[in-house]
Amino acid sequence: MRKRIFVAALVYLPTNAVLFGIGAVTILLIPALNAQAEILFPFVVAASFILAAPIAWMLAPRLQSRSFRRRRRPALELSDEDIRENRATMTPPEKT
Repeated sequence: MRKRIFVAALVYLPTNAVLFGIGAVTILLIPALNAQAEILFPFVVAASFILAAPIAWMLAPRLQSRSFRRRRRPALELSDEDIRENRATMTPPEKT
């Protein structure tokens, strides 16, 4: 649980920034909302601040799971010998 809180805290700031960016761009691109931007921006700030916490909390276990890390970084699991062997036996791809 302690590790999940730490990961969620690290993910919170980028999540908050993305949510705020989506809200800000939406307000600025829609002319009807752009006219009320002075009123709507504080709501976007508050909403992104509040919604980022549960989203970060839901993302934290996925970022900690081993299967997710294996899918993301399969090349790092190879040893130096495996890499040398693969380089020696690799052939360039055929051009089509």
